[in-house]
Amino acid sequence: MLFTIGLTALALASAAFAQTVVVVGSAPTSGGGIFQYAPNNFKATNGTVITFRFSGAPGNHTVTQSTFSDPCNPRPGGFDSGWVFIPASPPLSATPEWNLTITDDSKPIWFYCKQILPSFHCSSGMIGAINAPATGDNTFAAFQANAKAFKGTPNQGEGGLVGIGASASAPVGPVPSGAHLYTAAPLPISSTLSISSGKAASTVTAPPMTSLASTPATSAPAKGSGASALSTSSLVAFMAVAVGFVLA
Repeated sequence: MLFTIGLTALALASAAFAQTVVVVGSAPTSGGGIFQYAPNNFKATNGTVITFRFSGAPGNHTVTQSTFSDPCNPRPGGFDSGWVFIPASPPLSATPEWNLTITDDSKPIWFYCKQILPSFHCSSGMIGAINAPATGDNTFAAFQANAKAFKGTPNQGEGGLVGIGASASAPVGPVPSGAHLYTAAPLPISSTLSISSGKAASTVTAPPMTSLASTPATSAPAKGSGASALSTSSLVAFMAVAVGFVLA
């Protein structure tokens, strides 16, 4: 009896601390190139912590929730890591990470990188799925095909820490010297700037953006929205993100 109780407690403890590590980006010479998540298709039960590790150098990527039918545009109400810039050199003193906890494993969770330089990362294959069906119409392979066929420019609006089926309690961190985290206001459901998705037209606002300046690797990320004191216009912030990626 005590042995059975012990095994049950051990199983519950293991489930509570279940974790999956996803590497964001890679080296240009690696299999799959720089535009990838590894792994990009996996299962995760409720309570599982998905750690997105931004170690691809050079890199400037996001983890942004989307939908199966519109893979390269952010889902209103979805999660978003913000842009994480990793320089080619020198090596960082610590690796920026983002922890996402699964809150509803009954439905698939689709995500992508919304960076558009030097080419559209999403349609180049930088997409991922959690709990995608293995059979039927909405498989990961079908999601890949939708992303590859995407037309238009990926929307640059941003979601928040809490998404649909998964959520984070803190922004990306640590952000060591040389790295940068760029974030924006939450993506509104409706707005004024028309973006073509190649499917039904959608409208969103390009929100004001902020930059979380590099911080010592020993500093813990602030809880909450992750907004910093360094504010700038969406155009200036986006150009910093884009130019940073190209120069890397």
